[in-house]
Amino acid sequence: MRKLFLSFASAVLGFICVNAQQDPMVSQYMFNGLYLNPAYAGSHDYWSSTLSYRSQWVGFDGAPETFIASADGPIQGKNMGIGLVAMHDRIGVTRQNTLIANYAYQIKTSATSKFAMGINAGFSQFSASFSDPEFTVWDKEQDAVYQNDLNSRILPRFGVGMYYYGKKYYGGFSIPTLFAYQKDMNFSFDLSRATFLRRHYLLTAGYIFEMSKDIKIKPSLLVKYVKNAPVEADLNLATVYKDMFWIGASYRTNDAVSVILEYQTNANFRVGYAYDITLTKMRNYSSGSHEIMIGWDFGKDLVKVKTPRYF
Repeated sequence: MRKLFLSFASAVLGFICVNAQQDPMVSQYMFNGLYLNPAYAGSHDYWSSTLSYRSQWVGFDGAPETFIASADGPIQGKNMGIGLVAMHDRIGVTRQNTLIANYAYQIKTSATSKFAMGINAGFSQFSASFSDPEFTVWDKEQDAVYQNDLNSRILPRFGVGMYYYGKKYYGGFSIPTLFAYQKDMNFSFDLSRATFLRRHYLLTAGYIFEMSKDIKIKPSLLVKYVKNAPVEADLNLATVYKDMFWIGASYRTNDAVSVILEYQTNANFRVGYAYDITLTKMRNYSSGSHEIMIGWDFGKDLVKVKTPRYF
C-alpha cells in the first residue's frame, strides 16, 4: 500500500512540478551559469563544457532526476559568445527534454570587467506515460484524464538575461522563459494565456575574497521568483584552497542545506559533488539528494590564457 501511495504521489508531484516549477533546481548553480542565464555565454576566453546529473529525494518513488549538458565559448574578436544547453528531466511518469541555443553580446566597461546582454531560443518537449506499470490510479477506468498517454507536446520558448562580471565578482538577472507558445492556445505576451509554462525570475551574484595566497572565500547567491509562489534563495559560502580544492555549504530557504565539493585537477578538467539534506517533511521518506558535475575546458592554450575559474 505504501508503494502504491508513493507511486501515485510521485506522479501528482510530477504534474505539479511541470505546471508550476518547470525549471529543475541545481545545487551547484555557481558552475551552471549558462543554464541560468544566456548572457553568461562566452564570458571566458576559452570554451567550457559542463555535464551534471542530479538525483533528488533518494528513496522516494518517482523522485526527480535531471541531466544537464552545456557548452559555451567566445566568438573571437567579435565581443560575442554562443552556447548550447540540453536537458532531460524525469519526475514520476512525466518527462521533459529541452534544447536551448544562447547568444550574448559583451560590452567592455573597464580593463577587467564586462557587461553582457543575452537571449536564448529553443524548445521543450513534454510527455507523460500513464501506461507505466509503476503508475497506479485506483479509478483509472472512470477518469478520462488517465486513459491515454500525453505524447510529445513541443513548446518553443525564448528567454533573456544580463550579466556583469570581472575577475573576482559577477552579478546577473535573467528570465530563462520570457515567451513561449503552445499550439492549442493563442500567442500572448501574457505567458499564462499562451502556455502552461511560467516565467522564472533569477538573480545571481558572487564575489571572491582573498584571505591569503592560498585561501580564498567565495560567497554566492541565487534568488528565484515565480508568480504565486514564495521567493526562494540559495545562499552559498565556499572556501577555495590553492585554486584547486573547493569545500562549501549552501542553504536553500525552506527546503534544504547542502555540502558542496569541487576539485580542479588541471587547466582542463574539474569535478564537483553536492549532497542535499532535506529540511522539510520529505526527509521522512528520503535520504537526501545527490548531484554530480563534470567540467571540461578547451580551445586556446589554457595554461597561457586561463586565470583561476571561480564562476
